[in-house]
Amino acid sequence: MPQTTFPIAAVMIHVSDVDMGLEWYQQAFPTATKKTIVEADFDYLEYQGIMIELVQADEKVSSGAAGSVVYWWVDGFQEKLDTLLSLGATLYRGPITIEQGMKMCQVKDLWGNCIGIRGK
Repeated sequence: MPQTTFPIAAVMIHVSDVDMGLEWYQQAFPTATKKTIVEADFDYLEYQGIMIELVQADEKVSSGAAGSVVYWWVDGFQEKLDTLLSLGATLYRGPITIEQGMKMCQVKDLWGNCIGIRGK
């Protein structure tokens, strides 16, 4: 488990297939590193000091668009959007132009969860 000074420790994403989720998010964030918490037998991705935790959707928390959306800073907005769409994500909101000429939008992953991106 990474030790960081970031205010966000982890982003938990509920999916119907955890192995497929790990694989998809590894492709969506190719610089993320797959790690394992051995004593918990739990795999996750570490991306810029934040844990991306793919967990099984269930009757308490399903996958899909509802509530909070995490926005990720990206260096090349259009390039990241194109990558996500090529992996099967679908455009959900935007893109729109925001402050300082930046763009933002939301896409849905294969399980209907929203991913926000912001950048130039």
